[in-house]
Amino acid sequence: MKTLRLISRLIVGLVFLFSGFVKAVDPWGSAYKFHDYFIAFNMEWFTPLALILGILLCLLEFLIGAALVFNVKMKWASWGVLLFMSFFTILTFYLAIANPVSDCGCFGDAIVLTNWQTFYKNIILMIFTIIIFINRNKYTPIKIKIYDPLILTIAALLLLSVVYYSYNHLPLIDFLPWKIGNKISELVIPTPEEAEITLIYKHKKTGELLEYTTKNLPYQDTALWNNIEFVEQKKKIIKPFIEPPIKDFFIRDTANDDYTNEIITNKQFQFLLVSYDINKAKIKNLLKLKSFADSCKANNISFVLLSGSSADDTYKILNENKIDFPVFFVDATALKSVVRANPGLVLLYDGIVADKWHYNDFPEWNHFLKNKEKYNSIIHKKTT
Repeated sequence: MKTLRLISRLIVGLVFLFSGFVKAVDPWGSAYKFHDYFIAFNMEWFTPLALILGILLCLLEFLIGAALVFNVKMKWASWGVLLFMSFFTILTFYLAIANPVSDCGCFGDAIVLTNWQTFYKNIILMIFTIIIFINRNKYTPIKIKIYDPLILTIAALLLLSVVYYSYNHLPLIDFLPWKIGNKISELVIPTPEEAEITLIYKHKKTGELLEYTTKNLPYQDTALWNNIEFVEQKKKIIKPFIEPPIKDFFIRDTANDDYTNEIITNKQFQFLLVSYDINKAKIKNLLKLKSFADSCKANNISFVLLSGSSADDTYKILNENKIDFPVFFVDATALKSVVRANPGLVLLYDGIVADKWHYNDFPEWNHFLKNKEKYNSIIHKKTT
């Protein structure tokens, strides 16, 4: 029984530590997930609290996990984990049935589970949680006076430090599809169908069936051409059409023309300044890149702004501040998964994410020049 108590404590504790940590490295991701919940449950008035609630949730999970793993305040920890698991098991059961959101976000973007998978996971954890709760008085505390407060203080400081860094820069660990090194063109652009078309013709006099492709039709052979008639077309699929994993990312201009393929598969360096809501972006952060964009233009390097706002709002802000960026438009939700900053900067090279920057870390032109060969080297390794 003692072994079962230990295994239960460690399994639940490690899961809680992991869950709290992967949320902490991406605080905006947690905030967006809370926002999804608020919309699904008609509680939009809570939206301003989404970020704070996301941070508090990951902190609570991490502290409960630390308490369980390091055998700290086990009576408190057992009540905490029981209440936590009871609430979220009921919630995930409802989510699995009603499906108001696609996934619960219990492990952030690190591990995406369906609502039913999350519910089954919670049922398993609930079994271990009940074992912990029933045996809460049988765990032997470590009799060092400073041990409990020291462990919890270190855990809290560690997690809040991760949150602080990831909030003011980019996520400490990037679990997003647009992480550095990913060939994003394969995730965004569909793979076109490759097919071999055969045209079947019948000779009018002999009845012989003749096969041609569009490249070798004998229309220049007048005698033959006038004596054959079309019968049917056969299509042999060599490679089927494949939908991209990311289906909601389209880059369009004000005329609604699609520039996704042209921009994402650019064989040269391609800078994307991303703002899912330009009305919430600080003007000083947009202005930081004016000279950088000018340098890009002077060196024939593409630099575009991808806005999730309306054309009217976007051009109003740019014109008021005399900012002349080429502008394209993308769904705001899709842009939130590109870079966790508003605005943020992404560098693509031959469809691969070469680098990303938070607005607090926007590069100078000289920085880009110094690292140009490094980017070339990285992309070369990816494509060979």
